[in-house]
Amino acid sequence: MHTNSLNRLFLKHVGQTSAAPLALEILRAEGIYMYSKNKTYLDCISGIGVSNVGHGNKQVMEAIKNQLDQYMHLMVYGEMVQEPQVMLATHLATLLPESLNSVYFVNSGSEAIEGAMKLAKRVTGRHHFTAQYLAYHGGTHGALSLMSDAYFSQKFIPLLPGISFIHQNDLSEIDSKITEATAAVFIEPIMGEKGYMPSDLIYLKAIRKRCNETGALLVFDEIQSGYGRCGGLFALQHYGITPDILVLAKGFGGGMPLGCFIADKKIMDLFQDNPVLGHINTFGGHPVSCAASLAALNFIIDNDLPQKALKNEQLFRALLVHPNIMEISGKGLMLAIDLVDKNYCRKVIDNCVKSGLLIDWFLYSENKIRLAPPLIIDNEAIEKISGIILENL
Repeated sequence: MHTNSLNRLFLKHVGQTSAAPLALEILRAEGIYMYSKNKTYLDCISGIGVSNVGHGNKQVMEAIKNQLDQYMHLMVYGEMVQEPQVMLATHLATLLPESLNSVYFVNSGSEAIEGAMKLAKRVTGRHHFTAQYLAYHGGTHGALSLMSDAYFSQKFIPLLPGISFIHQNDLSEIDSKITEATAAVFIEPIMGEKGYMPSDLIYLKAIRKRCNETGALLVFDEIQSGYGRCGGLFALQHYGITPDILVLAKGFGGGMPLGCFIADKKIMDLFQDNPVLGHINTFGGHPVSCAASLAALNFIIDNDLPQKALKNEQLFRALLVHPNIMEISGKGLMLAIDLVDKNYCRKVIDNCVKSGLLIDWFLYSENKIRLAPPLIIDNEAIEKISGIILENL
């Protein structure tokens, strides 16, 4: 179909959430590149942290094809023994702290947050939550309730009541905002839409201590930071702190739709009765998605991509030096370039896209450029990306 016709149908029939979508028609993608009919783009956002192992990763594609030859959907999640689910959950349990040993598969990050909220209520018998100012946890009603910015939620009220908010790295609020009434505290160890802002260790330790004192569960949302992106397989490894529930999605699926929340089997088993089917999901843990996820996980480990992400972070920081760059925040290949002014930032992003570099901004930090390329990126591509950005500053 002609590009103009396809774009017209795209705008007419595909639900839009922006008045000005990029509307780039991509014909194929491979590695760190996306290809339209007449242009090649360096992908520096990875579908917002999804394509960690690159587009069209051969190991992942082979796993998908092999699973397609066996079976696809069988029955509602949790009733059939499906090897891709079992092998992925087992492998995750060997890589995580001992108490994170039971995996509940869903389809997305928002669903994983919803499941974590329900599990926290079921475990504690409480219904109040504490979250962070300017955190982003998803677009469903429960996840949206955990977001502090009324701009994104005011048109969808009423949301869940009883939500308290704390500021990242502020120790003064912890005791008053996390109490014996709190079911769970939701934390992004490295805050995503705030502009890739890592938490201080002393802050996370204080929250862990307060959760222990009050009986509240600690939930780490690693939807963006997990699966190698932050320079560790998971951000929790940087801090040496174990949450009660870990939430994964985005890069977790290896390019396929998949999310999960992980907890100790002793508490996850509470979903089994009173009521039975305490949480249920039709497509969660789809065998093709789980096969892709396991292949992506093995690829990340076998190729030492978390350690390479840390080295590549340093190269980006060394190259991206300019009077208009105020600072670079983040860790690993979760990096944000602070340009101070959001209008200037948008102009730079638009010009970079015209130059063949796909970059983006942040919901809560519109003055920052998002740098989150596939973890397979090499030095040559980093130098090219940095050069395009500097040329457009």
